[in-house]
Order: sequence, then C-alpha cells, then structure tokens
Amino acid sequence: MTATEAITKPQASSPVRSERATNPYLGILGVFLGAGIATLNARLVSVGLPDLRGALGLGFDEASWIPTALNMATMFSGVFVVFVASLFGPRRILLQAAAIFAVTSALLPFAPGYRPMLAMVVIAGVASGTFYSLTMTFVLTALPKRLIIFGIAAYAGDIVFISNIASLLEGWYIEYLSWHWIFWTAAAVTPFMMACIYHGIPRRPPASSKPSWRGFAYFSVGLVLLYGALDQGERLDWLNSGVIVGMAAGGILLVLAAGVRRLLQPNPTLKLSFLNRRNIIILALSIFVFKFVHLATIVLIPGFLSNIQQYRSLQTGHALAWVALPMLVVVGLVAIVVLHTTSRLTLALGLTVVAAGCWICSHVDTQWAGISFEAVEVLLAAGFGCTYIGLVGSIVLEGLEAGALSSAANAATFSGLMHLTRIFGGQTGVAVMNHFISVREKLHSNLLGLHLQIGSWLTDERLRLLSGGLFSGSTGQDEAQKRAIGILSKQVHAQAYTMAIADGFLLVGWMVVAYLLLMLFLRPPKFSYQDLRKMQ
Repeated sequence: MTATEAITKPQASSPVRSERATNPYLGILGVFLGAGIATLNARLVSVGLPDLRGALGLGFDEASWIPTALNMATMFSGVFVVFVASLFGPRRILLQAAAIFAVTSALLPFAPGYRPMLAMVVIAGVASGTFYSLTMTFVLTALPKRLIIFGIAAYAGDIVFISNIASLLEGWYIEYLSWHWIFWTAAAVTPFMMACIYHGIPRRPPASSKPSWRGFAYFSVGLVLLYGALDQGERLDWLNSGVIVGMAAGGILLVLAAGVRRLLQPNPTLKLSFLNRRNIIILALSIFVFKFVHLATIVLIPGFLSNIQQYRSLQTGHALAWVALPMLVVVGLVAIVVLHTTSRLTLALGLTVVAAGCWICSHVDTQWAGISFEAVEVLLAAGFGCTYIGLVGSIVLEGLEAGALSSAANAATFSGLMHLTRIFGGQTGVAVMNHFISVREKLHSNLLGLHLQIGSWLTDERLRLLSGGLFSGSTGQDEAQKRAIGILSKQVHAQAYTMAIADGFLLVGWMVVAYLLLMLFLRPPKFSYQDLRKMQ
C-alpha cells in the first residue's frame, strides 16, 4: 500500500453512522476536555498531597499511596481500553466512564476513612484512564486531514497548559476554598465533557466478534504492579522491601503470561507485526524523552522552590503558571511553522531549546528564587511547545504513512504502543529522576561533610560566628552552640540538594543530546503536513 492510499483509504471497520446527527468538533472538544480533566486531576492530587495529609490526619506512608493508587488505576484502564474500544467504540466507553468519574470525584471528600477513600481513588483512576487513550485516535479520524496539525497543537496546549496551572489552582483552593476542590474540580467539569461527547461522537454498534480479553488483562495488571513498584521504590528502599519485590515479581510474571497467551492464542484486536518499523520505535521513544525533559518544570523547579525557598503551593503556582498563557500562543505559531517545514525539525529544535534552558538552570544556587527562573521558564515553555507538537506531529505522520488507519487492528496497536510509552515511560522517568536526585544529594552531602569537621578552623570559625549571633536568644552558650550546629547542618543540606537539582538539569540536557543522536537513524518521511493539505 502506498503512503497516499494509507491516508485516503477508509478504515476497514469504519463506524456505522447513527440516525442522530453529531458534530465532530464537539466530539473533539469533549475528548480534549477529557484528557485535560484527567491530567488536572492527577496533578491536583499529586501537588495537594501535603494538604490532604493535614486535612485527613494521615501519616506520610499512608498518604503516599493515594496518588500511587490513582496512577496505577489510570495505567490499567489506559492499556485495557484499547481492547474495550475495539468492541464498543469510544462513545459508549467515554460516557459511562465519565459518569462514574464525576460521581466518584464528587463523593471522594466524604469517604468515611482511609481505605474507602483509597478504593474510590482507584475507581476514579480506572474511569479517567480511558480519557487519554481515546483522544488522539478520535481526533485523527474526525478532523479533516488539513486540520490535523492544528488539532495536535490544541492537544499539546491543553496538556501543557493544565500541567502548568495545577500548582496555582491547588494553592488557591487551599488558601480560599477547601481541600475538597482537589476532587470536586473534576466533578464540576466532567458533565461538560459528557455533553460534548453525547452530541459529538456517533453511536457505533458493538463488534460482532468477541476476542479474548485475558491477554490484555494479564498485561495491564502486570504493568500496574510494575508501575507501583517504580512509584514506591524510592520510599521503600527498592529491593530491600518485600512489597517492592512482590510487586515487581508479580508484574514481570503477568507480563510474561501475556506474552505466552499471545503466542498460544493471538488476539485479532492487535497486530504486533505492524510495530516492526524502525521509525515507529524511535518516535515512540520521543514520548518518553518528552515526559523526562518535562520533569524540569514539574519536579526540579518546584522541588527546589519548596525545599530551598520554602514556597507554599500557591507561591510555587504563581512562579510557574504565568507561562501557561504564552504557551498557548507558542503552540499556535509552531503549528503554522510545521506546515512550512517538517515536524521532525520542529521536534529537534524544541529539544535543543529545552537543553539550552536546562544548561542555564544547572547554574542554580541557593540564592535563586521564583523570579530567578522567569526568563528560563519562557525558554523552556517555547521548547516544550515545539517538542510536543513536533513529536506528536511526527508520530501521526508516521502512523498515516505506515497505514495505521487502514484497519482497526493497526490503529489499536499503534495507539496502544504510544499510550503505553506515555504512561509507563513517564513513571519510569519520574522514578529515575527521584532516585538520581536522592543519590546525588547524598553524594554531595558526604563531599561537603569532608570539609566540615569539628577542629577545622573554618568550621570552628563558622560555628563561633553563628553561636555568637544566636547567644542573645538562647539560655546559654551550650544552647547557642547546638542551634549553630543545627543551622550549619541545614545549610549543608541546602547546598547538597541544590547541587543535586543542578545535576538533574544536566541529566535532562544529556538525555536530549542522546535522543538527538538517535534521531539521525530515522528514515526520511515520504510526505509532510503540506502534502496532507494537497491530498485533501
């Protein structure tokens, strides 16, 4: 099949039109709202975890499982929905999942205890996990080909905008409303999503064939267990914890069982041979790279501001959220640029800009505050906009060229790989970064400690000056000395953590360099978005 045929040929299992007319643009708005709601809900729970702990009286260990349970549930449905969508279509799944999600989110603040809340979080996660996986598939089939790049830009703006404003929104809720709105936001917005889907996505009769769901279930549960092991590994000390060993072993066993099931009874919903293309694999890795470099603004900068400058959520939100509006302008301009250049060039340019911004941030010191990051935040925002549109645009072109829309199995397989990389790869990146920061902080702390020994004249002089300044507020010289040692210890910790954050920015930069080298192995594309407009 030629590239042109792959684009223009209708899907083998094209949906039957319902008698009731629908507006595809309302459907697109609905799936965009769904992706944004799911992203916002996960971010609000993550950044609002300290406030949830305080409001509910939970310990650190108990509370840490709330976002883990939410993300594990999201991962399960994000993979399993590929199978379910092939049977029932997106409309039925999204409407039912959205209704469950809205009701559960509304009731979550009234959970009678920790375990009921955890169970309700899992239900909400399973429901919201369907929102991501069906978004781009529907957009590609509903939009005219000439408008696909603008649909990609809108999707990029949606996700990145939501990620930037989550801290500000959560801080505002805690300051002026209540912690309940961490969950009620989703309950308030989801009905609008349901209305758009109801009027925008046509009905589709259930598929006549009923392929086996067991392989999908094994694979989904296996990934969920591995995800949980990655998320809790740093806190529980990895393989020194029986919980982590059990989750990892169970996850690996179930993934292997899914592989055996595939060999013995292949599921017609998937066509794994379709993925045997160099470009598809390299471009799928670009999703992992983006999720990793995005940690610069959702992990490294907020971590520095909260740990070193003691920013609260609202203050951190103010420091980060203001770039969300320029981001919307950037993604629109980048979409126009892609039409006249190539999406791969845009991807490479965006990653280069991100690497430059991370190199600047690697010079961070303990005197930096929110205002110190403003200029580099603009640079990173522009880089993220270019990167996201470039990577999604390149993936879409590769899928069209390979014939992803020529059959339902190809579409499900291609979409499944990309969403698997996004969800699981993203958590892998978070686990790697958190472990890296922890290890580097311990290293720098030990190295600094070699120069801070009692008896060294520099150390003794520093302690003497500190204790002298604290003497008037202390009961005696001994208390002043103890307080001085505590302050010096905190200063060492601040320096070690700051140096670890700087190393984290350098790690992001080197990840970009490695992927740019990998992009050299991409085969040249056969057409561009300008060609799509002509084909249309």
